[in-house]
Amino acid sequence: MRSTPHKVLAATASAVAALAAVSLPATPAAAAQEQAPRAAACSPAQLVSNGGFESGTSPWNQSSSGVITNRAGQSAHSGSSFAWLNGVGSTHTDTLSQSVTIPSGCSTATLTFWLHIDTDETTSSTAYDKLTAKIGSTTLATYSNLDANTGYAQKSFDVSGFAGQTVTIGFTGTEDSSLQTSFVVDDVALNTSGGSTPPGDSTRTPAAPSYNVSLSSNADGTGWTGHESVTFTNASSTALSEVYLRLWDNYHGTCSAMPITVGNLTGGTAGDLSVGCTALEVGLPTPLAQGQSATIGFDLGITVPSGADRFGSDGAFSFIGNALPVLAVKDGAGWHLDPYTNNGESFYSLAADFKVALDHPSSLLIPATGTSADTPGSSGRTITTATASKVRDFAWAAGPFSKISGTSAAGTPVNVYSVSGISSASAQSMLTTAKSAVDAHAARFGAYPYGELDAVLDNNFWFGGMEYPGFVLDLVSTTALTHEIGHQWWYGIVGDDEYNSPWLDEAFTDYATDLALNKTGANCWSSVSWASSSEKITNSMAYWDANSSRYSTVVYGYGKCALHDLRRVLGDSVMAKLLKDYATSHWYGVSTTAEFKAAAQAATATDLTSFWTQHRIDG
Repeated sequence: MRSTPHKVLAATASAVAALAAVSLPATPAAAAQEQAPRAAACSPAQLVSNGGFESGTSPWNQSSSGVITNRAGQSAHSGSSFAWLNGVGSTHTDTLSQSVTIPSGCSTATLTFWLHIDTDETTSSTAYDKLTAKIGSTTLATYSNLDANTGYAQKSFDVSGFAGQTVTIGFTGTEDSSLQTSFVVDDVALNTSGGSTPPGDSTRTPAAPSYNVSLSSNADGTGWTGHESVTFTNASSTALSEVYLRLWDNYHGTCSAMPITVGNLTGGTAGDLSVGCTALEVGLPTPLAQGQSATIGFDLGITVPSGADRFGSDGAFSFIGNALPVLAVKDGAGWHLDPYTNNGESFYSLAADFKVALDHPSSLLIPATGTSADTPGSSGRTITTATASKVRDFAWAAGPFSKISGTSAAGTPVNVYSVSGISSASAQSMLTTAKSAVDAHAARFGAYPYGELDAVLDNNFWFGGMEYPGFVLDLVSTTALTHEIGHQWWYGIVGDDEYNSPWLDEAFTDYATDLALNKTGANCWSSVSWASSSEKITNSMAYWDANSSRYSTVVYGYGKCALHDLRRVLGDSVMAKLLKDYATSHWYGVSTTAEFKAAAQAATATDLTSFWTQHRIDG
């Protein structure tokens, strides 16, 4: 998510030469203890029962007795029976569905069916009659009278993202008041094979966290002490016996000299620190059942190290990102306790509410996530209280910044904070950029929801830029600042597991940056060079940490190029609608590669299977 030096230049840099394969490091024992048990190997299977409709109607649910049929007027793809939806020529709806359970141990799951469409509609531009194919609540594709064909065509969808779930495969056909369209479905199959997806409830929990923090700083803002509490709810059907706090910034110290310290814990029992002292287990007094809530609290100490980093101090200026302990996420893969990466991001958290009171010398300005209000503290001190709703993290800075403010054309307040050495002209230019960027992204993906936006500028940042909700760190760079603000949508609003799926925020944000800067992605694939057959746009940070010089080239460069290619396949207006609708449907939620691929496939009648393979987008 942050723009390392080669990330800032990703739009113009040529691809790096191929790298020799590098073995991944062994998983540290402390981290390995937290991993969920592996599932048994998957036995290849076809899960749909009576997919050819030759054995009557069971176990299909049909809206009327005539949907599954062998009557004259249509023919089967194979055998003698088929499912005939609509074809009435008046206002009418037909449905057909079947529930299946996709084993959690299977990494590959492909839904296929054969579809024939004929119509009496004469239009070449209006979709009067429609068939929607869904799995669970996810729409896989929508077809219409405009897709009429002379024979059957096979449709194929990657549904591996639903492993471990019982889902309903469903078809819904609708006709308007005149001129029939027949949607004829046959030979429905869902084939699974391979891999080892960990078992368990796929619900993400602990849900709806609410953090309340009160901290007081030393004279220069490099030391903070106080208290933090968090209230959360177990959304899973599996009881919670423990939670984990991520103390991310302990990466910047040692286990014997931790920058982030937690003590006097209430509401639970502190367990072992693991994953380089960045994960603290907290045992709950009694298992927390689904729907039940709990609160844990603790004293907190933060010591900011020297260095112009996302957690560090540059002279009189401190940057305090990822310092507040946040809850780890548990889902079907177990607890996500991935290691910190300095090459990109490891962060995976659910949308939460924060109220953070920061008591500090009045000589320091405190840009922060959320909307801030200042009140007088004790002599010579100010209390800055920042509140933020539905954000995934909280960050702030402290120092004698120069500050300028403005409001975007769409009404978003924007503040630019500059360290000494940043000229007023540069600050003003970045204010103009920020106002333009926030409006450009909002117009494409949905209104910016976080109140004000703070941008903190320091040309000594070795990493280029870094985003947090409502708060970004950046160099003086139009491209980099537009990119970091784009992350307010792609990671901030539409969340993802940044360690295991970094392309979902970085590639999407770089694509959004191109659009905001009126770049078309022309010549996007010049000098393409894949390091090996195992290199994929969708690889995790484990791969990129072992192949660090390839990270920017592939995830940022090739990733955004793939999205430009998808836009060319779908068309500009369809791609724009896809991304806006996708952001809306995942607003404050979590995106997965499988869900995005399904949404893209639903937007077009073109089979995208070969597109994903060609562009090395797995999942």
